[in-house]
Amino acid sequence: MFETTAASDKPDYALLSRQVSSILEGERNLSTNAAQFSALVYHSISDLNWAGFYLCTPAKNPTAEFPQDLLVGPFQGKVACARIPFKRGVCGTSAAQRQTILVEDVHAFPGHIACDSASNSEIVIPVIKEGVLFGVFDIDSPRLRRFSAEDQQGLEAMVAAFVEATDFS
Repeated sequence: MFETTAASDKPDYALLSRQVSSILEGERNLSTNAAQFSALVYHSISDLNWAGFYLCTPAKNPTAEFPQDLLVGPFQGKVACARIPFKRGVCGTSAAQRQTILVEDVHAFPGHIACDSASNSEIVIPVIKEGVLFGVFDIDSPRLRRFSAEDQQGLEAMVAAFVEATDFS
């Protein structure tokens, strides 16, 4: 059985990346791997109130520029916003820009979507495989300035391990 260590403000991201590969070894299913990944992150990093995926789905109101929305996928935490249009909030902006966004204070982020009023900081990492955007991995914290450049680098490496271990078709 796999046991996580106590949640930490300064997690060992190299170890966590190896654990991602180990936990997901032999299973390539997106839903299963996303659930396992979300649980690992949620229980390994301190001061989180949400960790999970928003996955690309056909948009309710598609445009030529953004034919997709983000739909909530496997996660850990409180009930979340179900659907997020591209360019809206931190998740939609990350998806539209295809880059990680680290927000020290979500209340200062233009267009922030408050799914949980307790969230104060956030980091969102796009999930891209072979040039195709499949969604984003979103983490919220009730603590202002919870995430650092070190967290960003470590979480991006973990998401890369998740992407490598997962089939998206």
